[in-house]
Amino acid sequence: MQQRTLGQQGLEVSALGLGCMGMTFAYSGGADPAECEATLLEAVDRGVTLIDTAEVYGPYSNEQLLGRCLAGGRRDRVVLATKFGFKIDAEGRITGVDSRPEHIRAVVGAMAGLVQAGKVRHLGLSEASTATLRRAHAVHPISALQSEYSLWERGVEREVLPACRELGVGFVPYSPLGRGFLAGQALRAEEFPEGDYRRNQPRLQGEHFDANRRLLAALEALADRVRATPAQVALAWLLAQGSDLVPIFGTTHRVRLRENLGALDIQLTASDWSGLEKVFAPGSASGERYGAAGLAMLDRAPGR
Repeated sequence: MQQRTLGQQGLEVSALGLGCMGMTFAYSGGADPAECEATLLEAVDRGVTLIDTAEVYGPYSNEQLLGRCLAGGRRDRVVLATKFGFKIDAEGRITGVDSRPEHIRAVVGAMAGLVQAGKVRHLGLSEASTATLRRAHAVHPISALQSEYSLWERGVEREVLPACRELGVGFVPYSPLGRGFLAGQALRAEEFPEGDYRRNQPRLQGEHFDANRRLLAALEALADRVRATPAQVALAWLLAQGSDLVPIFGTTHRVRLRENLGALDIQLTASDWSGLEKVFAPGSASGERYGAAGLAMLDRAPGR
């Protein structure tokens, strides 16, 4: 497995990471627990060392899933990244963001012994603005910033990614396949099952969907020409944006895991790259990447 280094603190991980959110959270319609666990175990056995989770994925059940799967010898083979900062009520519902000192202490304080033991080694941020990134980095070195980045979401290129490179902070693109859209799973919002958060995604609704489907057609045509899948080409494009990037794709199936890892072997010509750049120019995607409620939780303005 190819390796990359995130940040100046020397956090070395696989060139592609696995995001585990969909295994317990956000998507509905039949994620099979046994297949999820098998996918996670195969990812580790294939050399994927960056595994991403969060307190809110479930909530809590995603971290518990990883705890079960990584026991028995696999834990020391991965870099486990987790996140916190949302308000979660007694019923497990997300009611807003919560990064108050007392909440942070409740999570981080319990990990103090692990820090001393060397098991918590690096700090990262998710969806942070450049101002927040600079403030945090001045207090403690930040190894990585995780934000959405893909062919159809390139807002970080304006300010956030340049700031990371100025500060020596690695970058972890999440949703590199546009929540499955860039993998060719082009369903309208209303076609997803009840409870699936993609039903609320503006880019999958109405005229936005139609416009974005035309973008996808260009990606599918290129993938067909180079004998790859749309997902592999989309991931290969991200990998080519810099050796300081480590995309994390999400999947709940081993067959998709194998497909996505195949992106590491994709080689495109300069003409192929320029064609993608033209079709998926910044701002080409139709619609906001989140609805109003989701945008309100971000630490940066839409498109920034």
